[in-house]
Amino acid sequence: MMNIRQQKNPNCILAKGSALIAVFWIMAVLALAVFAAVRVVYYDADVAASQINGFEALQVAERGIAVAVNPVIEKKDPLLDWFDEERDISYRARIQSEAARFNINVILLRKDKQLLTDIFTDWGMELLDAQTLVDNLTDWVDAGDLTELNGAEIDWYEEQGRPNHPFNRPFYNLNEMRLVKDMDLLEAVNPHWKSWFTVWSNGKLDVNEARAELIAAAAEVSIDDAQDLVERVLGPDLERDTEDDQRFQNLTEALSLLGVSEFQQQMVAPRLTINDTTTRIVSDGRAGTVKRRITLIIRSRTGQPAILERKEEIIP
Repeated sequence: MMNIRQQKNPNCILAKGSALIAVFWIMAVLALAVFAAVRVVYYDADVAASQINGFEALQVAERGIAVAVNPVIEKKDPLLDWFDEERDISYRARIQSEAARFNINVILLRKDKQLLTDIFTDWGMELLDAQTLVDNLTDWVDAGDLTELNGAEIDWYEEQGRPNHPFNRPFYNLNEMRLVKDMDLLEAVNPHWKSWFTVWSNGKLDVNEARAELIAAAAEVSIDDAQDLVERVLGPDLERDTEDDQRFQNLTEALSLLGVSEFQQQMVAPRLTINDTTTRIVSDGRAGTVKRRITLIIRSRTGQPAILERKEEIIP
């Protein structure tokens, strides 16, 4: 019997190898698809959890606002800090005087240009740039179309393709100030300029609440003299809103401690006060790792407080 040796077809072997490679590729593509699908599911789950926690953090922040608005709650009251360990939620509320900042509208409408010019030059602006910006700000809030010496009225804004500017009214919020000509120069020298200003206080800087650098600018005294005054207010423990605080009961006493002469007091006294009921309440709520902030500005915490502004923020 004759043995017949069968030869394997090379083309058949090549076809089987190609099919095997194709199977591996399909498996790899399917694995990637499954991996991507799992990532999408995890992402959707994270988004859903973040939304749930964000809502809960906002609710907790609301609780802090409700506590802080109560007129019987003092600034250092332990109820302003609350934590639920079991649910991993908390809030921290702070009560601040809005008069610890300069009211930009009052300064401009009073045409206290020297105050703003001094502030801007202290921040690093050139004198002419500072004077020009102050005139631009004045033109924005005044009712007429008469241009200040270095200011900008409707003609300049129309040339820039902004026919509805300036508004010729007080600023409704600090972000509107960014619309004014040359505000970019101020942003360049002090990106945190908004921490100095407000549009909500009664108009004067509270010497019992303001920082030393603001008091120095308003009273036209050295920062060292202003710091001495702040330390007098804080008392021996040098902490604000504690039992040993020594708040001024009249403005003349504060100006005398600053070393302001009687003649100079006539100029700087209209910028200052010892009491302003406008209050800023900031409440940070947390649920897990998600945080939300509510800022509420009210005219007074007694009786029926008028809400001037409310803002919600996502904070890191």
